[in-house]
Amino acid sequence: MKEILQYLFDHQTLSKAQAKSILLEISKNIFNEIEVTSFVTVFLMRSITLAELEGFTEALQQLAPKIDLGTDDLVDIVGTGGDGKNTFNISTLASLVVAGTGQKVAKHGNYAASTISGASNVLETLGYRFKETEVELRSDLEKGNFCYLHAPIFHTSLKSIAPMRKNLGLKTFFNMLGPLINPAQPKYTMIGVANLEIARIYQYLLQKKNADFLLVNALDGYDEISLTSDTKIIDKYGEKIYSAEELQFKNIEAETILGGNSVEEAAEIFKTILEGKGTYEQNAVVLANAAMALKNTEKYGDYKNCLMMAKESLMEGKALNCLNVLID
Repeated sequence: MKEILQYLFDHQTLSKAQAKSILLEISKNIFNEIEVTSFVTVFLMRSITLAELEGFTEALQQLAPKIDLGTDDLVDIVGTGGDGKNTFNISTLASLVVAGTGQKVAKHGNYAASTISGASNVLETLGYRFKETEVELRSDLEKGNFCYLHAPIFHTSLKSIAPMRKNLGLKTFFNMLGPLINPAQPKYTMIGVANLEIARIYQYLLQKKNADFLLVNALDGYDEISLTSDTKIIDKYGEKIYSAEELQFKNIEAETILGGNSVEEAAEIFKTILEGKGTYEQNAVVLANAAMALKNTEKYGDYKNCLMMAKESLMEGKALNCLNVLID
């Protein structure tokens, strides 16, 4: 590792093969915590390259089990996290709203590493039990059109570095890997990114894979459609900037979509919104993200129709029911 660190400290970048090899070695606990922390810190000081991201992704895909959920029609909505905005769990709520429309969702997520409450934190607090087997995940998908893949269960190779990530409390390149290594390999992926530089790297990688992707970046730094500013949407056809009005909502203030100061507060906000008791602003951001994810599948017509479906799912309790039937 010393040679690699010196190489990187000399402002060099890794090839795809080097990146893959190093992450495979890290997964075997060959290096100590200080060495791994030093390695991760390099990517806090500069942007990751496309080759490095490809290599890291291939390593984790190689190490993780492949999950077959019996359909090639799955959606995932996920943010890279680390935007520092402390919003409530918008992508997880949007995922349940999408599930409430009848579209099957396989969400991949984790506990918070650099925020107060991640998807795993809030779902666990609400009583959802993480599933460990393909059979259990298929059962959830059948009952509620939604299943959740808790990353540590399926990416056991990264267990040893979880404390380091938590202790750093900063967004690392592992945040970028999460949306790319869902073991269920969903056909449609909507990824929220906090800046356009990261969006471009994802765009190049996903275009190479000919994926059905949607990249979302609020121009004021949110990794989701926040409605606090205009939003850039990038897909395989090109890119467009949407105003809140074009998404059929009004601009909102940042403080109206905060996620609380504890996991318990985040879970209470989550439950309130899912029960149809959210504020205009809370409902709006959830619905905008859900509608865009539905539109990305190209199965449900234009954005206007997808938004109508999302509103029906949330306000008629269909999204809530998707979660309730999965809580033991």
